Amino acid sequence: MAGKAEIVEAIAQEAGLSKKDATAAFESLVETIRGSLKKGERVAVPGLGIFSVTDRKARTGINPQTKAKIKIAASKAAKFKAGKELKDLLNRKRK
Repeated sequence: MAGKAEIVEAIAQEAGLSKKDATAAFESLVETIRGSLKKGERVAVPGLGIFSVTDRKARTGINPQTKAKIKIAASKAAKFKAGKELKDLLNRKRK
């Protein structure tokens, strides 16, 4: 699994940047995506996919410990849909 440190290292190597600059670029990308989603905007990243916000309706759930019915409030959630290039890459047949 790649975490922030591994992603920053890869950005630094691929783009020929220092780790400090790669970290700044990565954090800027994440903050830009978060800010756009907070405004309810879609974010399309070519070659990767689309981030968007979806509304979840209020619903009734069951507390697994007490079996009591509980009300779950409506909420918003982040959604990611993989793009065609990413899907093709993941489903490419190995020879």
